[in-house]
Amino acid sequence: MAKGRIIIDIDRCKGCALCISYCPVNILELDLTTTNERGYTPLMTNDKEKCIGCGFCAIMCPDSVITVEKFIKEAK
Repeated sequence: MAKGRIIIDIDRCKGCALCISYCPVNILELDLTTTNERGYTPLMTNDKEKCIGCGFCAIMCPDSVITVEKFIKEAK
């Protein structure tokens, strides 16, 4: 079960790929099948359920196009 969710502003992503190497669960890659409105190959997640919500991708993004929402575990 995912512990977080990555939200990517696809139209602002310049495809620099800095975030990819910092993802500890390797769920980030460039979407080679598309380009955004600026002509860049944007970032995508390849397995959203593996996200641990660490935020390393958002910290490394030079253009702040990644937002990470961390899920809060409810007490039972």
